[in-house]
Amino acid sequence: MSATATATATATVTDPLPVLVIGAGPVGLAAAAHLVERGLEPLVLEAGPVAGAAVREWSHVRLFSTWGEVTDPAAEKLLAPTGWVKPDAKTYPTGGDWAEKYLQPLADALGDKVRFGATVTGVSRAGRDRIVDADRETRPFVVHVAHADGREERLFARAVIDASGTWATPSPAGASGLPALGEKAAADRVTYRVPDLKDPAARARFAGRRTAVIGSGASAFTALASLADLAESEGGEGTKAVWILRRGISGSTFGGGTADQLPARGALGLAAKAAVDKGHADAVTGFRTEAIARDGDRLVLVAEDGRRLDPVDEVIVLTGFRPDLAFLDELRLALDERLQAPLALAPLIDPNQHSCGTVYPTASRSCPTRRRASTSSA
Repeated sequence: MSATATATATATVTDPLPVLVIGAGPVGLAAAAHLVERGLEPLVLEAGPVAGAAVREWSHVRLFSTWGEVTDPAAEKLLAPTGWVKPDAKTYPTGGDWAEKYLQPLADALGDKVRFGATVTGVSRAGRDRIVDADRETRPFVVHVAHADGREERLFARAVIDASGTWATPSPAGASGLPALGEKAAADRVTYRVPDLKDPAARARFAGRRTAVIGSGASAFTALASLADLAESEGGEGTKAVWILRRGISGSTFGGGTADQLPARGALGLAAKAAVDKGHADAVTGFRTEAIARDGDRLVLVAEDGRRLDPVDEVIVLTGFRPDLAFLDELRLALDERLQAPLALAPLIDPNQHSCGTVYPTASRSCPTRRRASTSSA
């Protein structure tokens, strides 16, 4: 443990404390690389046992961005002395490729600046709860950490970058943002991840069965295309998807197609459309799930308007993710009340106004003050 990380609570933000980064995923590790480039000391805390722990959970999914679009220039500079060779910039990595060929080498290059098995359980200002104003801005951040071996630790930092992501908190099937009635009770038949249908256990779970897919984004497209491939494969006969859409089908439902600025993303939307056109998936529109009821060994989805679908065997819920802000409760965060994102960033990514194709790249300069998604200054 470095001396800077064990500073006493009497330290001020002018003392040589590290910038603490929460999460050793693509954003957290890139942030650490930029800090090193600027002569600042990062300390990355990762709850998982390896770099990109969340990314590895979807290791079978192929990105629709190329290698040239998913590596950071500051990270590449840090990796260069290690002999790292960047993969072909025009090819598309899977999540597993991204983790093994880029994120883990980057974490290794950062060395003891990255700690694994370290879960951040709380962040505050040293000696000041969220109510107290006096000398607040002069106090360092205090970070409580729970380690995989059961130890608890208190660290101090000059700034905190929350790059913990949202993977652990998927949105529910319920259209209101709350779990549908019966959703928790049906947990054995409901998943919130795109299944890896090359895995024998997952293949056996979905082959020849009727599956509801709830969602309208790239993850839903991936699931629909995968189920269609399964239906056309040996042993997958009878596999059927029921695609649940909260809205209707329009010209933009399947994305930009051949006009998409990201060709692989456009192709993914076209693959989902092909699944519907070939009869491997039936689209149900305007369906806002209110309940998931048991019907023997199967499940029945019930909409807010009373519609009941024919029974399904499995449900894949791909309705997005939400941040877990519980560990930041003692900070004063300026967040958009709808998206729980920094106020300056929220209008640029608002799904009420944008789709993936209309959100342009953003950077720290987009959020010049009180940046929850990057640096907390509360």
